[in-house]
Amino acid sequence: MAKRSRAAKSNPALVEKVVDALHAKKGHHVVSLDLRHIHAAVADWFIICTGDSSTQVEALAGSVEDGVRKALGEKPWHVEGMTNAEWVLVDYVDVVVHIFQPHARNHYGLEHLWADAIVTEHPDALMAD
Repeated sequence: MAKRSRAAKSNPALVEKVVDALHAKKGHHVVSLDLRHIHAAVADWFIICTGDSSTQVEALAGSVEDGVRKALGEKPWHVEGMTNAEWVLVDYVDVVVHIFQPHARNHYGLEHLWADAIVTEHPDALMAD
């Protein structure tokens, strides 16, 4: 499958806004996979996050959509998985956000499937006492 191309979507500002939106709703174990140097990659970036329940996964997806729309004026090309919210995919063409419940993230192991990616861990946001 050929990679869809819209160069403006591949910028690090979109990645940054997605990460900020995930942290805003207390998403954890957030990592970004830079796939730009992998010839057969289906996107330039994957961002992976864990939410503890279907309610939190839905809230994380909504936070991404709202945060990116407000900051950059962009809407996702496609959103999938909201029905059971075990794995929600928010697709911005060259930046694809994967929001998992813990068991689904462990089962699919996207970080291991894309082991050649450049991985950046984004530490969980500090919680105020």
